[in-house]
Amino acid sequence: MNASDLLMERFLALHPKLIDLSLGRLTRLLEALGNPHLRLPPVIHVAGTNGKGSTVAFMRSILEAAGLSVHVYTSPHLVRFYERIRLGQKGGGKLVSEERLVDAFERCEAANQGEAITVFEMTTAAAFLLFSEHPADVLLLEVGLGGEFDATNVINTALATVVTPVSMDHSEYLGDTLALIAKAKAGIFKRGIPAIIAQQEHPEAEAVLERQAARVGAKIIASGQQFQAYEEEGRLIFQDEAGLLDLPLPRLPGKHQLLNAGTAIAALRAAGFSHLPMSAFEQGVANATWPARLQNLRHGALVDLIPEGAELWLDGGHNPDGGKVLAAAMQDFQRRQPRPLVMIVGMLATKDSSAFLQAFSGLAAEVIAVPIPSQKVARSPDEVAAMAKAAGLNAAISDGFIAAIRTIAARQWPVAPRILMTGSLYLAGEILSANGTPPD
Repeated sequence: MNASDLLMERFLALHPKLIDLSLGRLTRLLEALGNPHLRLPPVIHVAGTNGKGSTVAFMRSILEAAGLSVHVYTSPHLVRFYERIRLGQKGGGKLVSEERLVDAFERCEAANQGEAITVFEMTTAAAFLLFSEHPADVLLLEVGLGGEFDATNVINTALATVVTPVSMDHSEYLGDTLALIAKAKAGIFKRGIPAIIAQQEHPEAEAVLERQAARVGAKIIASGQQFQAYEEEGRLIFQDEAGLLDLPLPRLPGKHQLLNAGTAIAALRAAGFSHLPMSAFEQGVANATWPARLQNLRHGALVDLIPEGAELWLDGGHNPDGGKVLAAAMQDFQRRQPRPLVMIVGMLATKDSSAFLQAFSGLAAEVIAVPIPSQKVARSPDEVAAMAKAAGLNAAISDGFIAAIRTIAARQWPVAPRILMTGSLYLAGEILSANGTPPD
C-alpha cells in the first residue's frame, strides 16, 4: 500500500458513514484551507446517472484539441485513486502524481484537525486545492453522487451545468423514485447559468429536470428541443440554434455515445466555446476515449487467454438503464458480425441485478457469474446466476474472472465468441489491473 492509500485509510476513520450527503463539513474544511473552491478555473459542472464520464471525456478531448488546458475531476476510479484528478496543461493534461496527491492529502488532513468528514469530502477538498494552485482554462467537474448536496456543489457559479441521463441508482441516498433522483441531480442548476439536459430515457425525469431548471432561473438547453445529435450517412450531425456541425463518428462505440457527444458539444457551445475551430470538434469527437465503457481489450494478460479470434469487451454498466444501453450496443455488434455472446458478470448487492440482466434475455448465450473480491457488498456468484436464470439466461458460476475466461477458452467454438465482462466499475478496475492496462 502506497502513501496515498494509507492516508485514505486514515480518512475512513474520521466519519462513520462512507456516504453522508451534506455541504457543511466540506465548507468548514475549505474555509480552513483558504477557500480554494473560490479560486478555481471556470467550471462546467456535470451530474447524471449514466454517461457522465463519457460526456466529460468528449468535452476534454474537444477542448484539448483546441489547445486549451483542462482540469478534470471524475469518480469513481478504476485502478488507482489518482485517476480521478487530471491537471491541465498545454499539450494535454496529466493525471496527478503520487507526490502531489499525497502533499494535498496531508495539507487537508492537517487543516481538518480530526473533525468528522467523509472520504469523498476530504478528497474533493484535495482536488480543489490542487486545481486552485495550477492554472488552467477550464475545470470539468463531475459530481460524486446526486447533485444538490454532493460535495462538488460547494461551487457558487459555473460556465454551464449538465445533467446526463437519469435512472434508478443509489436510491438509498437519493430517493426511491425517479422524480426524487432527478430533483437531486438538478440541484447543480444555478440562476442565469445554462442547464444542458441530455436526452432522457424517462419522461418523468425530463419533466422534473426542466421544472427545476425553470424554478431556479437557469437557461434550459434540452436535447430534442434546443439541440439534437444523430447519425446520418456514417457521420455525427449536431444541430442547435447556432447552426449545424457535420462531424466524424466517435471512436467510443455504441449509439449512446452519439448522444453523449451531442450533450458535450451542446455544453461547450453554451459555455462560450462555440468559437473553437471546426478541427477541434472533429478531432475531439473522433479521438475521445474513456476506459471501461465498451472498451475493446486488444492486448494484455487476459487477452492472451481468450480463444483465438474472440473479442474481449469491458463495460462498467451496473444499473437497469445501463444494461439496456449495453444490450443495444451488443445487438448492434451482432447485426454487423454475428458471434455467440458470453457474459462474465459480477455485481454489487446494492444494484438492481435482475433488471440489469433482463436486458440481455434472448441475446446472451450464457452468463458466467463471478465474485468481486474487493467489495464486501458484492453479490455471490450463486445469487447473480440465479437472477440470470430467472431472466431466462443460461447461467454458470466461477470463482473469478480469470477462471471464467479459462473455462470459455477450453471449449470448442465453431465461431469465436464475443466475451463481455460487466456489472460493476469495481470489477472493471480489477480486470484492467489484471490485464495490465494502464490508466490514461
